Amino acid sequence: MSEKTASPELSNQQQLEQYGYKQELKRSVSTVDLLIYGLIFMVPIAPWAIFGTVYNASSGMVPLVYLVGLVAMIFTALAYAQMAKSIPLAGSVFSYVGRGIHPIAGFFAGWAILLDYLLVPTLLYVFAAESMIGIFPGSARWMWALIFVAINTAVNLLGISSIKMMNRVFLAIEVVFIAIFVIIAVVALNNGTIPGAEFTTDPIWDSSKVTAPLIASALSIAVLSFLGFDGISTLSEESTGKRGGAGKAMILALFIVAFCFVLQTWLASALAGGRDSFPEGEAGNAFFDLVRAASNSGWATAFFVVNVLAVGIANAMAAQAATSRLLFSMSRDKQLPAFLSKINARKVPQAAILVVSALSAVLVLFFVGQINVIASLVNFGALFGFMLLHVSVVVHYVVKKKSRNWLLHLVVPVIGFLIIGYVLVNAAPEAKIGGLIWLVLGAGVFLYYRSRGGAAPTLGQGADDAAVASTPATDSERHDA
Repeated sequence: MSEKTASPELSNQQQLEQYGYKQELKRSVSTVDLLIYGLIFMVPIAPWAIFGTVYNASSGMVPLVYLVGLVAMIFTALAYAQMAKSIPLAGSVFSYVGRGIHPIAGFFAGWAILLDYLLVPTLLYVFAAESMIGIFPGSARWMWALIFVAINTAVNLLGISSIKMMNRVFLAIEVVFIAIFVIIAVVALNNGTIPGAEFTTDPIWDSSKVTAPLIASALSIAVLSFLGFDGISTLSEESTGKRGGAGKAMILALFIVAFCFVLQTWLASALAGGRDSFPEGEAGNAFFDLVRAASNSGWATAFFVVNVLAVGIANAMAAQAATSRLLFSMSRDKQLPAFLSKINARKVPQAAILVVSALSAVLVLFFVGQINVIASLVNFGALFGFMLLHVSVVVHYVVKKKSRNWLLHLVVPVIGFLIIGYVLVNAAPEAKIGGLIWLVLGAGVFLYYRSRGGAAPTLGQGADDAAVASTPATDSERHDA
């Protein structure tokens, strides 16, 4: 079987047709839009909600945690970039592993990360609903969760243009509030507003506290904090940019959001005044309490509201879009029910969007108040999919294409595999148990569709026999970074 590589001379549509597919989704997403989407998915202000918890777990070195996370996740981002450049399809690891290794491996990679993508919107709605109770005491959590579900469903059904507009608005709001926090923190530190608070590099590195177990613990927290950049790959078939645009957007988004994380947590840690930890009952709102101490309660409330909207609408909207594209891609390849690949007049996977919304609406009613359980399941799905992604880079480039780019196609994925594997092995027991149950369920789904088709699943009509015939990789392709 010959191996194809999307030729740079081909248009986006021709690259898609090379794999036996028609252009069904609307191509209107620029590389800048992909970058904005990735930033929204990762949430530049994400440390606000978990600052106190991470502070306690890292002995006050929260910025170090995010630096460790950046180093750890850059290997996975580079792996994604390599596969996105060679296989410009929606579907994330489902498409990459399916074509990089084998369609069966692709199914299980897609099924695993589907656990992540299906539960992420639910987790975000539960988070947002919990926060709304703080603003409107006595109101029902389920009511707020369903309101957020309805808003995001409407925006997703309106099409990718609506998502682009909302992403830009919310990113602008988050950037403005990051700037406001920087100003509040710098003024407070300069004026001695909080007793004992001062500029210091200890939160970034304190040799007396840094130990191997601490770094190992920080690695688990940090890796999971950056989940979301991979969602960019699900919009590959809606991108107007050149081949490799999705990969570049992933790497750039990762560095930008890491900068935001480190800057904010360094200043927040400085405002903490060198305390050893936050009391258990105060850790959840530690960041907002620091804002209140450094300025006033009005600003603290404003930051709290922005955090809720960023999680409940912006982040959840991006997650719902990514999930619907994964369902669309797996359905198109006859590995999920066919109706999930139906496209509406606005060229979005309407059926998949509605299914994600319905599942989220049901799951939020079940998981309200059980954030830790759902978070552990999300982590397993993402990490298992990432591990298979790293394997696919080696198989696709080194084994199949005979690449001699040992750094990007062997060293990077091997290191990435070991990092993700370490985090997965040390995940919470409930995460591993729940994840294994999900994989067993996936095996049942796989056997059902195989029994109906009488053979292992295939990836697209003509995916391996497209008219655009492949040729052996040239030396320049083999060494192309």
